[in-house]
Amino acid sequence: MCGIVAYIGPREAYPVILKGLKRLEYRGYDSAGIALLNSGLKVYKKKGRVSELEDSLLGKDLHANIGIGHTRWATHGEPSDVNAHPQTSASGKLAIIHNGIIENYSQLKQELTKRDTNSTAKQTLRCCSTLSKTFKKIMTAHWKKLYASA
Repeated sequence: MCGIVAYIGPREAYPVILKGLKRLEYRGYDSAGIALLNSGLKVYKKKGRVSELEDSLLGKDLHANIGIGHTRWATHGEPSDVNAHPQTSASGKLAIIHNGIIENYSQLKQELTKRDTNSTAKQTLRCCSTLSKTFKKIMTAHWKKLYASA
């Protein structure tokens, strides 16, 4: 079963999120990951236990006051470092986590492929992050037209 932890505040986000992920371990999972936002977005993911993720982060710059973390139980895609959440957009500026199954994943992937977004989604969240990029482009263009006519 999946679990999500998030933190925004004056303290360091990593220890808060890590503690939260450890508290979720009893629910069962196959991988864990953390996204931290400071001067840029940093995403760390690992197949296996939270302690394996923690060990892989020793010596890394984990300074941030904003972050999200996730424990994942695979429903789409095999348990792996790549399929662990958070997933990122192609630009690397957006990280997404979700619990559950996106039922219309196949239809979304087909639509994104038609829009030539270079969708290489093999897993639900990669498709969603690409979709959010497409949505942002559409909305940005819409707002520019709206404000230009005002």
